Amino acid sequence: MARMDLENKFRGAMLGSALGDAIGELAFGLGDRAALTAAVDRCPSLVYTDDTAMAIGVAEVLVAHGGLDPETLGRRFHDNYRREPWRGYGPGPPALFALVEREGLSYAATAQRLYGGEGSFGNGAAMRVTPVGLFVSTDPEFEDLARASAEATHAHPVGVDGAVVQAAAVASAVELDPVAPFDAAGFCRRLADIARTSEMRTRLASVERLLAEGARPARAAAEFGFGIAVQDSLPFALYAFLTHTDSFENCLFIAALHAGDRDTVGAMACAVSGAYLGIDAIPAEWLAKLENRDLLDALARRLAAAGERRAARLNG
Repeated sequence: MARMDLENKFRGAMLGSALGDAIGELAFGLGDRAALTAAVDRCPSLVYTDDTAMAIGVAEVLVAHGGLDPETLGRRFHDNYRREPWRGYGPGPPALFALVEREGLSYAATAQRLYGGEGSFGNGAAMRVTPVGLFVSTDPEFEDLARASAEATHAHPVGVDGAVVQAAAVASAVELDPVAPFDAAGFCRRLADIARTSEMRTRLASVERLLAEGARPARAAAEFGFGIAVQDSLPFALYAFLTHTDSFENCLFIAALHAGDRDTVGAMACAVSGAYLGIDAIPAEWLAKLENRDLLDALARRLAAAGERRAARLNG
């Protein structure tokens, strides 16, 4: 893939995910597309939440170190949380950070102690994994890096598996040509082959079935549920993308208006859509309002350059 094409897709994924997050956050309490569009038009700045704040942390570590490990990433998350604790973090990260400070354990070891010793199977690891999917988009051995990115905060196998599947979805979208015919069933099956847990494989099979049946968004949302568990929210994000592969806007509105965890589903769905369609498919008026747009754009470009260098080393 040509450098500019790669950058276009990386920028589409990073900025697209942030827009899905910010617009999804606006969507809470709104019932239809007209109301959400009006809310976006009125909003002077599209402000993202912890979803994008943590994705920025992942990207920062990747471009600084050419890779990541749970401890380095956990420290970056912790530092970023101290600077911006108001980003809308759920209960998991603050509890983990407080426990690390109190007991001095590693981030990965602390993550294993949460939720009764089972670890989290929420969507927090998947919502932020976009930079990993981009960085390893040409690397068949991507799974270890995706797992490491999750293990800083998530120890439950399903929580980790969701991050791996979302990273694979982003990586696959980067590699696909948006002009060529899109094989939605094949996309689902590839992700199911990568998934390690029965929970994720079953849900991905449900996505494929709903697509084949032409299921409407309300039915898909009802089947997957409206919680923050990654085995519920990630499949609906993939459904939103796979039913509207040709339109970033339509993908975002399906994700933001039908999901329960609207900002996170928007972030995950729009990361894949942006990686597939590229930044030129994203409305310019939305990009102009996106908070810290220049930072996100710079990180996307640096990820493209770093990913190319890593691919060259692996292939050399």
